[in-house]
Amino acid sequence: MSQPNKPISGLQISFMIIMFEIGSVPLFHLGAKAKQNSWLAVAVGAAAGLVLLLLFLYLQKRLPESKLTGILRYGFGRIAGCVIGTLYSCYFAYESMRNVRDIGEMTAMTLLRTTPLFITMLIFILIACYATWKGAEIIFRLPEILLPNLMFCYLLLIFLFFALQRADIRWLTPVAEDGLLPIMRAALPDLISFPFGQMIVFLMVWPLWNGNGVPVRNTLWAYAGVSLFLVFMNALNVTVLGPSLAANSILPVLESVRTLAELKFIERLDILVAIMIFVGLMIKILLFFYCAVEIMANLTRVSVKWWIFIWGALIYASSFLERNFTQHIAIGLGPSLKVDILFQIVIPVVLAVSIALRQHFSA
Repeated sequence: MSQPNKPISGLQISFMIIMFEIGSVPLFHLGAKAKQNSWLAVAVGAAAGLVLLLLFLYLQKRLPESKLTGILRYGFGRIAGCVIGTLYSCYFAYESMRNVRDIGEMTAMTLLRTTPLFITMLIFILIACYATWKGAEIIFRLPEILLPNLMFCYLLLIFLFFALQRADIRWLTPVAEDGLLPIMRAALPDLISFPFGQMIVFLMVWPLWNGNGVPVRNTLWAYAGVSLFLVFMNALNVTVLGPSLAANSILPVLESVRTLAELKFIERLDILVAIMIFVGLMIKILLFFYCAVEIMANLTRVSVKWWIFIWGALIYASSFLERNFTQHIAIGLGPSLKVDILFQIVIPVVLAVSIALRQHFSA
């Protein structure tokens, strides 16, 4: 039976997981260090991410009615749990900021070259604030509308690549010519942190599911489907651009689409790709922003609406700290991934051990 205070359906959770995981991935060529085997590196990262996802689901199943904040306070105690919860709020806000800068730079590079960056990023921050003000029910309705259209666009591009013979599978060979070690190095730990480890954000929304317990089946099916999709798209980029060009492209999907320049009956397909990337980025901005606000509202007596303004202003201001897009990418694929390990792996593992021991001795 549906519960009125739990507004999210299983299908909405599945759609959100798919769109969230796709997110900003088209901006990068994942596993580039593995060259033509980058798609295998993505597969390894997805498999490792699945183990991490099972850990997150374990935590949620131990306390199915509690959000991340409640789980932290149960496992670490009230004071330590509140401190770590505050750090998670800052972490989610930071991730939202990174996507705001991504979408601002993407707009400047593809659509609105003369529009100041501060205007485009302000617009997206205001959208995030408005959606969060309206609540989770509104945010989780968006993928129901956007995902079918997004998948249609991807299927159209895939069809065109093969119909115009732009994909050459010979670029994928030789497979694992130097063994599995280079593939593992390209995948771990970076591809766990981004994008698969970011599933930790769902510890704030799984309790909103309108069913009983934890939506394990919806989560796992969605994760499996989007993982296969990301592996396929990574391999497709290699077959179109070749491993070297794909690895050195800032926007590999966009570069791949530009190889369809001879397509006379449809012009500016790069605009379509830009809009597809905007959609994924906007979903990530919304979910990270919503969870950052909810954590602080749960930990304090301050209204959600006040935290929307506080985090909105801080995210917008901090999005200008990086001097340019090159520095932004360097930080995102460098130091940020090291910080991710703490929040996505170390703390959840310690938390799981703490909860298991506590429930064992209290039984």
